[in-house]
This record gives sequence, structure tokens and C-alpha cells, in this order.
Amino acid sequence: MPHDPYKALYLHLPFCVKRCGYCDFSTAAVSADSPEIDAYVEDMVLQIRRKAKEGELGALKTVYVGGGTPSYVGLARLSNLLYTLSLSMHLTPEVECTMEANPESLTERMVRDIWALGVNRLSIGVQSLDDEVLRTLGRAHTSDDARRAIEAALTRFENVSVDLMCGIPGQSEQSFEDSVREAVRLGVAHVSVYPLTIEPHTAFEQAVLKGALEEPDDDVEAAHMEIAARVLSEEGFERYEVASYARPGFACRHNIAYWTGVPYLGIGRSAATMTQNADRRMRTQDGQVTDDLGLASMAAEDLMLGMRMTCGVSDEQVEQAAQLLPEAHEAFAELAGEGLVVHADGRWRPTEHGWLCGNELYGCLFDLTP
Repeated sequence: MPHDPYKALYLHLPFCVKRCGYCDFSTAAVSADSPEIDAYVEDMVLQIRRKAKEGELGALKTVYVGGGTPSYVGLARLSNLLYTLSLSMHLTPEVECTMEANPESLTERMVRDIWALGVNRLSIGVQSLDDEVLRTLGRAHTSDDARRAIEAALTRFENVSVDLMCGIPGQSEQSFEDSVREAVRLGVAHVSVYPLTIEPHTAFEQAVLKGALEEPDDDVEAAHMEIAARVLSEEGFERYEVASYARPGFACRHNIAYWTGVPYLGIGRSAATMTQNADRRMRTQDGQVTDDLGLASMAAEDLMLGMRMTCGVSDEQVEQAAQLLPEAHEAFAELAGEGLVVHADGRWRPTEHGWLCGNELYGCLFDLTP
């Protein structure tokens, strides 16, 4: 269909040194010298060139190289991919270009070279700086590996993010708080905090079913999320999204694109693409349509996604949505009564309680579609 220009590009590299027990992403643990990785990267290079020829990469504002573990595929393949990208689009310093990395495969040389090729933001999968917790998660790195990776990243990158996981069985509040504080002390500019979820068909699900692993406790996860909010706020970070904190000026623009209805293109196995125009929004994955939304559903989804953001949604946006969703005003009043949202300065914003009860908040708004 004729569509608005893509503003965000996601490149998926689905390879890891090992598969973590909690992971349900489209990834595979294959040998680093596997010809499968070579063939995959070559195919991505061709797809990038094809999309450039079709004029689909001319308006991009953000690029995100995710996985899997992009750093695992090695410098030669990453250089090929990033060089192709630089020839195929305007990969200027104004474009936010993020690459994910894991501590065990990020080297100082890789940091230097990917920075020279146009990457300007590194997101490191740390998860914890407590070795006991890392062992529970089955991570391929130690806390010292993570410290070295962050220090290496900071030799070139000002914009370094880390992922931290909370609510892990056996992880104390002190352990989690220590990880958050140490990440800040090491000098990162962005922290994403995720509660552990037990996904179907994962090794962790099997362990829980066998009684070998405790099921994550909602109250513990909530307490850990509150620790992150308190500590990071004290350290000058701003929470701009339910799971994301940044120093001023370092919020992830690619993340924000997903929550604000910006069209994005996905290249690679299981990478999602969102195409839209004034009347319709469609998501596809591996050639299959996963969402096909008309105007009313788009309006409801935008209200729902807006509630992931600290800034929420404006009165004007709610008013426009109400033209298509007659119960929009009533829904926000009801959510306010339940303490899930608050209204101030011409905006509806989620409360801390609203984020902790996200399914209730998001479900109420998405269900507005007639």
C-alpha cells in the first residue's frame, strides 16, 4: 500500500554464543565461524541495498542493530553490514545508530571500529553485576566481563546503555540495588530495567514446572522496579518510558519511535515492520501480516502505547481519538479513579501504580475500539 516514509530501521542478527534459559527471541546458538552467519549477513546486505534502491531508506532517523547478540558475529561481518548501511542511507551523526552487544564478545577494537563506521550508541546486555545472579540466568559472562565491556565502550561512546534484569529468583533487593548503583558509577547514560518473565517453551519454563526454579514473585519485581526508580532518580536519570531511564538528552529515540506510532522497517529473520498511511496501519513479520488496523484501532493503539511513556498523551490527542472512540473520555476518567493515570497540565500520564498494573491500563485503552 502507499505509505508514509519509514523513520526507523531495525536490523536483526539472531545469533548468540549460547541460548539463555529465559530467552524466547528468534535466536540460535551457532559456532562463530559458521557459514550460516556469513550467508545470513550477505542476505541482509542485499536486502539493505534493495530497500535503498526502492527509496525506502531516505527518511530514516534511527537505526537499531539488535539480536541475538550482534557483537557475537564478529568485526568483519559487522563492518560489512555497517559499511553497506553507510552507502545506502544518510548515516550522519544526527541519525541515532544503536548496536546491541554482550560483554563476552565486545572488545576495545570492535568499539573503535563500529564507532568509526557510524554507530553512535551502544546497548550492552549486562543483566546483573552479581555473579551468583548471572549464574542463575545462565549468562555467558561474569560481572568483571561486564565492567570491562562498559569501560571499553566508554573509550569511544558517550551514549552507552545497559540492560538490567530484576525479580530473578534468589536476587535480593540489595543485589539488584548494587547493580543499578554500579552501572551508574561506571558511567552509563541510559539504563533499561526488565522484570524476569517466564516465557512459554523456554528452559526456565521447564525448570519452573519441575520445581527446580522458583516462579518470579510480582511483589518482588514491583519492589525492584521501585528501587530502580528511586536510585536512578537520585542519580539524575529521568524515567521516560516504563522500563527506561536516561540522563537528560540520552533517551533512546528508536525506543520512542515504537511507542509513538512512527513507521519502522525491519530487516532480518522475525524482524517486524510497521507500515502506515492516513487510514491504515499494518505490521508484518517474515512476510505474514500480524496486525491490520483501521483508523479507530490506530487511535486506540496510540493511546495505549502513549501510556508506556512518562509524558503520556495530550488532551488534544484524546479529543481527536474520541471522534473515533466514543468512550475515550469515560475510560480515562475511570482509569484516574482507579489511580492508574493522572491528569495535569493538559496531559494524561500513567502513575507508578498504572505501570505496575500495565495489563489493566493498556487493556482498557486498547479495548476502546468499537
